[in-house]
Amino acid sequence: MILTSFEVMEAANISRATLNNYISQGLLPRPLVKNPEPGAPTTARQIGYFPEEVLARLERISQLKKEGYAMSDIAKQLEEDGFPVLETPTQELKAAHASIPDIKRAPQAVTNPKSSMLRLTIDHIPFPAYMVNYNFEITWFNEEARTDLLGAFEHLPADIKERNALAYLLKGKLGRNGANREELLQFYLQLGKGRFSRNDLMNILSGASNVTPAPREESLAESRPNGTLVQLPLTLRVKDDEIAHYNVYASYYREGILFIHLPSEAQSDSLLGLLERRDEVIRNLLKKHLPVLTDVAVLVADLQGSVRICTELPPEEYFELINQIWATMEPIFRKYYGTHGKHVGDGMVYYFFPQPDCNYIFNALMCAQEMRSTMRKISKEWQLRKNWTNELFLNTGLNEGHEWLGIFHIETKVEFTVLGDTINHAARLSDFARGGAIWATKSLLGKLPAKERQRVKFGIRRQDAEGREVFVSAFYSRITELAHLNDTKRNEKLNDIAALPVTEIMEIED
Repeated sequence: MILTSFEVMEAANISRATLNNYISQGLLPRPLVKNPEPGAPTTARQIGYFPEEVLARLERISQLKKEGYAMSDIAKQLEEDGFPVLETPTQELKAAHASIPDIKRAPQAVTNPKSSMLRLTIDHIPFPAYMVNYNFEITWFNEEARTDLLGAFEHLPADIKERNALAYLLKGKLGRNGANREELLQFYLQLGKGRFSRNDLMNILSGASNVTPAPREESLAESRPNGTLVQLPLTLRVKDDEIAHYNVYASYYREGILFIHLPSEAQSDSLLGLLERRDEVIRNLLKKHLPVLTDVAVLVADLQGSVRICTELPPEEYFELINQIWATMEPIFRKYYGTHGKHVGDGMVYYFFPQPDCNYIFNALMCAQEMRSTMRKISKEWQLRKNWTNELFLNTGLNEGHEWLGIFHIETKVEFTVLGDTINHAARLSDFARGGAIWATKSLLGKLPAKERQRVKFGIRRQDAEGREVFVSAFYSRITELAHLNDTKRNEKLNDIAALPVTEIMEIED
């Protein structure tokens, strides 16, 4: 007879963290991981199965713990009591295994010539683990986190704003304990490092709209920069007031924070070995990033006359120019929390998502302005170098919306992609812009708080009766009134945004 991990935990009255800890220390055999049997009461795609003999082992482990044995001595005592370590599944498990060809095996120890550590992967972390963005919204989780910490939900909501990690922690079986609730709140206050007050945290937890805590020392992302690994203690009460001590590892990336709840008695060498492989970890995490609905501001910028410039320059100089533009703009995008998007050709697409300490739409506007200023310097540099009269322009379109965010990936590359009209309209605005202009939709500026919108100088250039150009401040116009859509081939593709109200961004007060 074989038992699921759920049946083992229920029969032995232990948590998943305790079960995983026993496995990691060799007190229990590794489970056979396979698809659930038909009719199994679980939504998990795969589940661990154990031989029935583990219940006797667990009973003996519990008895030894009550007798005061340390965990390091229990394995030796088990051997003396006739409970040898089970290296392989029983014959019944082998038969079950053979009948399922698409089985996903549990991780096995991989010997490193320089170390004896177990080489873990994201798929096989045997402890609760989940990732959040910098608004504490869940972007990835493993089965242990779902069942032990986050409330055993069936599915996460599609809208990212409904995925607050703290809210799920407090709804979980451990979070419902009053003492645990306070411990979890204090834990997240520690993570904020002066960024959030308790009231800020409760507002975020309650889902209060338009909550943006006033800046204090620095943002959460800046206070824990990319590459930081923090270890924090967390003590929670489990069944019958048993105390569970965790070492929580928080690994910071540009895309968010990965949390791993390691029982304090468990060895951390293999886990730290995993976290040292940062590029591998974040690439695998992003591949598992399910499509979500999210607020987003989109910036699309294209080099004006790129075909002509490519024709005029030797190939090596053209590539040098494009690489210089990309390399020079990269720190600007990072400064304003931009995320690379998928784009064909030599243009740029960047997404700006809600941040806990600043307005993502204003970030997109400030980024566009700084790009324009930087492009002028690059243009002058190449005019001097080539002794030409060409001016280099990045034409920029900005838009906002509530769209699906997903991932396109191959083995070594991951690209964020936003679906919907938001990005399409931003791209069309970039096509419409000329001379390094920045064009934005009315809806984008309409999402700015009044105080920030007052810092933006925007409007429409008109011609008066005598043909002179007049700038009408704080004004919008439809594309159809700004372009003769049938005059040129370039304008033909503007037909799908002909009725879109837009404006030109002239300047933003720093």
